[in-house]
Amino acid sequence: MTQITRHRIASRPFPRLRLGLLVGLWRQRRRLASLDDRSLSDIGISRREAEQEASRAFWDVPAHWRN
Repeated sequence: MTQITRHRIASRPFPRLRLGLLVGLWRQRRRLASLDDRSLSDIGISRREAEQEASRAFWDVPAHWRN
């Protein structure tokens, strides 16, 4: 029984990610979408890029988080 439990935990796609990090990422994406065009220009992204990023699912994390 213990082996089954260990196998289940190890087979999760992102076992080290915490819910708080995912919620934080979701909030950041929502804030990005709410920025005005001048603010987006200041950080070097277009309105379209901001909307694309904001529309990603909260579990769609940056690649470097998966390691």
